[in-house]
Amino acid sequence: MNPHRFAWGFAYNFPFAQSVAMATLLGILFWKQPKRIPMSGLTAIWITFLVWMSITTVFSMYPDAAWIQYERVVKIQLITFLTMMVIKTRKELNILIWIVALSIGFFGIKGGVFTLKTFGGHHVWGPSGSYIEDNNALAVALLMVLPLFYYLRLTTKRIIVRHLLLIAMLLIVVSVFGSQSRGALLAICCTGFFLWLKTSGKLISGFLIIILATGTFTFMPQTWHDRMGLIANYEQDDSALGRLAAWKVSVNVANDKVTGGGFDLWGQSVFRLYSDNPNDWHRSIAAHSIYFSVLAEHGWIGLILFLLIYLATWRMAAKVIVRTRNISELKWASDLMKMLQVSLIAYGSGGAFLQLSYFDLPWHIVSFVVVVSGITGNAVNSVRIEENSQPLSSKTIS
Repeated sequence: MNPHRFAWGFAYNFPFAQSVAMATLLGILFWKQPKRIPMSGLTAIWITFLVWMSITTVFSMYPDAAWIQYERVVKIQLITFLTMMVIKTRKELNILIWIVALSIGFFGIKGGVFTLKTFGGHHVWGPSGSYIEDNNALAVALLMVLPLFYYLRLTTKRIIVRHLLLIAMLLIVVSVFGSQSRGALLAICCTGFFLWLKTSGKLISGFLIIILATGTFTFMPQTWHDRMGLIANYEQDDSALGRLAAWKVSVNVANDKVTGGGFDLWGQSVFRLYSDNPNDWHRSIAAHSIYFSVLAEHGWIGLILFLLIYLATWRMAAKVIVRTRNISELKWASDLMKMLQVSLIAYGSGGAFLQLSYFDLPWHIVSFVVVVSGITGNAVNSVRIEENSQPLSSKTIS
């Protein structure tokens, strides 16, 4: 959320996150509960990817810049792994989901009101100095937390809170349109479709989605429609051509170096060295894609590991959905896993056009899946033990 960016004076640049992290680490050190990383095939791939990023940083093309970015990435990963170590119960997880959803959703609620107030005449931006400062990045982050709002609405019993969450979801959708991001427009189509697939009452939900999309589409000004029209005419868009050029550079770097170019390699010299048209380097100095960013910085091995992490996350979520399907006490887990899958769709589709490979939100989504898998695994085993301990006369025999 970067709330300190709403402050002034010394507070604007004060390292609040570092202070909280140090206090958290100190607290965990004296915490008497067992502390361990829940190991699985997913976490094994994840750790391998972290080790590989360390290797690519050692052999990076620009070590000074690479080590600075590496430090930032490691801090994010450390907190993410701590999440998996300390979150043990449904209550703890739900509290964390509330915090994550409201922290990012705040900008969607505020941005939605701003878009309605200005009739969509301005872009919606995120907090300065953060991963989601850019309007495109903020839109993708909002789409990722939208399913979390839906999950919270499913599990909340208080009517007033359910109504407020629904209003928040509507404002978030308006804010995504208000970002005027073409990548977000494609992402919201994918997210909306998968959200519809994962919800019950598909006829009603589908009708509401169509009404909301049509109403927002009609509400947006002509400047928005002109900008979105460039999606079909990308040959006329310098930004789109710059992305294509950068993606070609990423492939060339990965083909040339097994370990890739390392973190933060983007610049004029790399573009001129690996571009098919070196004199056209000004079109882009970034990968503009989570996939091509990892490819250029960590090579083909890094990209494969990156993709395997999210594939394993999806499979783990699917397994939890299957094993909790007929257990009423664990319906919350099934609902949450479905929504986390929708969040992954939002990240995978929107991130195809943005450099958000190391943004902390998607990594926390992965950690949520790991935590729920551990909680439900123990709960399912308890249910089975309880069923097996019942006398034969109390069981239903088919």
